[in-house]
Amino acid sequence: MTEIITAAAARRTALAAQGFADARPTGAPSRRHLQRVLSRVQLLQLDSVNVAVRAHYMPVFSRLGPYDPALVDDAAWSSSARRPRLLVEYWAHEASLIPVADWPLLRWRMRRYEHRYVHHLRALAERSPGLLDDVLATVKDLGPVGAGALETALGGPRAPKAAGGWWNRSDVKHACEWLFAVGELTTGTRRGFQRLYDLPERVLPPEVYNAPPVDDDEAARQLTLRAAVAHGVGTEKDLRDYYRLEPARSQRAVAELVEEGLLDAVTVAGWRHPAYRHVDARTPRKVACRALLCPFDPLIWERDRTERIFDFRYRIEIYVPEPKRTYGYYVFPFLLDGDLVARVDLKADRAAGVLRVRGAFAESGVDTARVVAELGAELRTMASWLELDGVHVGERGDLAGALGAAV
Repeated sequence: MTEIITAAAARRTALAAQGFADARPTGAPSRRHLQRVLSRVQLLQLDSVNVAVRAHYMPVFSRLGPYDPALVDDAAWSSSARRPRLLVEYWAHEASLIPVADWPLLRWRMRRYEHRYVHHLRALAERSPGLLDDVLATVKDLGPVGAGALETALGGPRAPKAAGGWWNRSDVKHACEWLFAVGELTTGTRRGFQRLYDLPERVLPPEVYNAPPVDDDEAARQLTLRAAVAHGVGTEKDLRDYYRLEPARSQRAVAELVEEGLLDAVTVAGWRHPAYRHVDARTPRKVACRALLCPFDPLIWERDRTERIFDFRYRIEIYVPEPKRTYGYYVFPFLLDGDLVARVDLKADRAAGVLRVRGAFAESGVDTARVVAELGAELRTMASWLELDGVHVGERGDLAGALGAAV
């Protein structure tokens, strides 16, 4: 018979797994603290939206408090004998920073991309014969190098961008992205948020780049185990989603991990589907924390799980026309102890030097006075971290008036 655990215990287990039961550092966070966060979350999602702060920086702040973003930059995009690279870019949940050692576990995805986009590759080869070889040779000579500089080195874009939006790319950019997807290029570094391509053998340590092939099922097993570490407890679908695994392979991996004693099958009261708890997962008696969570924080990026665990329906409204938005453009849920108690629509207005709260909304049944006090303090901390002078609260939302007075 499987163990039955309460929904509240499952919530505390999930929060502990994601690092929210760990005390924030009392001094300046160090590389060691960053490594602790990475050991919890396993990966950091990348996203181009920069209305408040880049997505890969915010989860570290949510767990550590104010830290030097150079900690993440150095871990992801530089390397030395004393401070080797910790992270490398690839498609994991989405575009992500993953531990360098995990790169071989995603070679199966590189092979899938080769087959999935072969018709695009043929069309590219017909339009621009020899382009892939030319790009690789030029990156070898010039890398790390951006797509624009590659186009210049290759004599200009092989095909001009079409009108109609930023997603229309030249053939050179398409070639770079395809080579990145199949593992023949990676990100050597970034300038701003521009990806500068390089050869993986110059970015990855030899023992990782030359690692023997990992069987697809074994890769899925190891990735599922990492997902279980990050979840603490979750359904098979929860674990599958963390690295976007195929259902059949994920189901087989979960069954094997249960048989090996690395996952415990449990029943969570109120959950419709069976759950699985990592054998080393902690369930603290309480979780005392506060944190603003960006839309791409791994605690909440699977929206059905967020609703199931926190009774909190959350959707990102970036692509919703402004008049139809419920809460705002880029909304941060606010975690206080074990609950998501409020949400704020944030924008870092660097020209004015303020963190703008364009909307502030309380969840039903919360202690509004305490939420306002804790949220106001965390917003001031975030503004200071972003080197902004203060917080400005707009008029939208039932928390706006009290929060504006508090900050």
